[in-house]
Amino acid sequence: MPLPFVDLLTAFGQSLLFAFIGVLPIINPLATAPLFVDQSRGLSDSARALLAQRIGKNVAILVASTMIAGSYVLRFFGVSLPAVRVAGGLIVASIAWRMLTAQQSTSEDTAQMAQALTEDKARVRAFYPLTFPLTCGPGTIAVTIALGASLHTRTNLPLTLANMAGGLTASLLLGLVVAITFRYSTTLLRHLGDTGQVVFMRLMAFILLCVGVEILWSGIRALLATVGVSATDLP
Repeated sequence: MPLPFVDLLTAFGQSLLFAFIGVLPIINPLATAPLFVDQSRGLSDSARALLAQRIGKNVAILVASTMIAGSYVLRFFGVSLPAVRVAGGLIVASIAWRMLTAQQSTSEDTAQMAQALTEDKARVRAFYPLTFPLTCGPGTIAVTIALGASLHTRTNLPLTLANMAGGLTASLLLGLVVAITFRYSTTLLRHLGDTGQVVFMRLMAFILLCVGVEILWSGIRALLATVGVSATDLP
């Protein structure tokens, strides 16, 4: 028996809130905004706005595609979520370490970075590392895969479609929030001053390093637990 429209609309709204509230604290664009400012240093306002728009679009596409097909892709390649956490943790930690130990950029370095980000490679660099893993990292992917699996209802196709529509709408809203936050990140941080921005960015780089280590350790711990379980099953 088909579900009433009101029930489908309710499922859509619940799935939208469920996905949006579940993923937004992990993406946390306010915490990533200083890293965006650091990576886009030297760009004009129009170039920075374009870069923020691309990152927001990439986040929406990545979250939506992961929500729909993430679990199937990992299953096809035989990759487990702990392995994704280990690889992603290594990437996040290495980027954070480079940012933490980097010297103050000179005017020549700033000009070279601005030129690199405004040429044809801008789309690639907007995805890596600014979208993945700095904004939408392995933790976000793991949660999004779990959310996507929970939105599937094998016994009711209309309900599944309503749930997935809510999840996809949440993906668009997440990308919009990221784009707006990054677009005005310089304004948000301007009151800190140059010294305050440097201190805040180094602090966020250290926190990002801790997050990367935590993601790496959680993946290693899960892999070790899997090995332990397999070992006990051996005759």
